[in-house]
Amino acid sequence: MANDGFSQRWQEFRPSKAVWFWSCAACVVLTMILGFTVGGWVTGGTARTMAAQATEDAREQLVAAICVERFVAAPNAADSLAELKEASSWDRDDLIEDGGWIAISALEEQVSGAADLCAERLVALEEIPARMMESDAPGIAEDG
Repeated sequence: MANDGFSQRWQEFRPSKAVWFWSCAACVVLTMILGFTVGGWVTGGTARTMAAQATEDAREQLVAAICVERFVAAPNAADSLAELKEASSWDRDDLIEDGGWIAISALEEQVSGAADLCAERLVALEEIPARMMESDAPGIAEDG
């Protein structure tokens, strides 16, 4: 048997039940380790936390986008933007809230973080973008 080749010894190998069991257990453990570290697997609690955070982030993004549109559409938007840029960073969200641009009547309470995000987006603007006149917008018929 000492002169047998590796393939011959492999073909003749008959593992015991204990070897099968521990081999399977090692494969399961290795699969779990790789899955949770590299594979992106998460526990149910972590998945719920991630889903809740994604929901909150989406609400913030949506409310901030509405805020920016309302701010830009306001009649004194250029003056308000200048005032916003002059204000300190911790006062900007208060200016947004006081202006009423962040208020959504369908929501029972304000979305936290949306005012800050709206202020960041507005401060990043170089100038108020040119808005299309309603009569120039496609699909809107003029009265008259």
